[in-house]
Amino acid sequence: MTYCVGMKLSRGLVFMSDTRTNAGVDNISVFKKMFLWEAEGERSITLMTAGNLATTQAVVSLLNERALPADERGALSIMEAPSMFQVAKLVGETLREVIADQSGVAGPQADSPFGASIILGGQIKGGEPRLFLIYPEGNFVEACDDTPFFQIGETKYGKPILVRAYNPEMTFEAAVKLLMVSFDSTLKANLSVGMPLDLHLYRADTLRHGPRRRIESEDPYFSQISSGWGDKLRDAFDALPDYTLE
Repeated sequence: MTYCVGMKLSRGLVFMSDTRTNAGVDNISVFKKMFLWEAEGERSITLMTAGNLATTQAVVSLLNERALPADERGALSIMEAPSMFQVAKLVGETLREVIADQSGVAGPQADSPFGASIILGGQIKGGEPRLFLIYPEGNFVEACDDTPFFQIGETKYGKPILVRAYNPEMTFEAAVKLLMVSFDSTLKANLSVGMPLDLHLYRADTLRHGPRRRIESEDPYFSQISSGWGDKLRDAFDALPDYTLE
């Protein structure tokens, strides 16, 4: 299992993913789940994966191969697609292709053991920053004002704070704080999600990668957020009126 969040703000996009992959409680590994492509001044693309590791690695490998110069491959590349919509379409087709190949059936099923889901975001020159959620079947939806963020993987524990505290006008610093609270809640509730965390901030219209960080388990700011959030929750609970049995 994993946990990834992509969030759309008025000032750009925010991405965070964990790195834990497990095949049982005694077989835990660290694998990167965030991948970036860039042609500075022309496009910046970020992709995060959840699901079967063999599937997601095959998808990323194919996307990398197809991003080679035109004389070294035959398919259209995400580095050539004219819009983020077309990039999302290419990624969805690649995901569907990989799942169909691994499962040996004509089309992928939602509950396939080879299933995977993807968050894709970025900006191409001439367009706006865009954020997509891509399903195992290869279809996708785009973030909008009513649904400004996407989660994949173990989503339920970290969602309440996002729903309550998200603001499209918040700063990147506030957004990172919000995501850290969301991830801390998930980490405490589910052992299949684990540190370190990968972070990428994309500033709208820069057309290049923004600040990137790997947040380790001993990171002092994350530790401060984790302990401080727990203390504030207890204080808020104690401040609520007690239930009356009479």
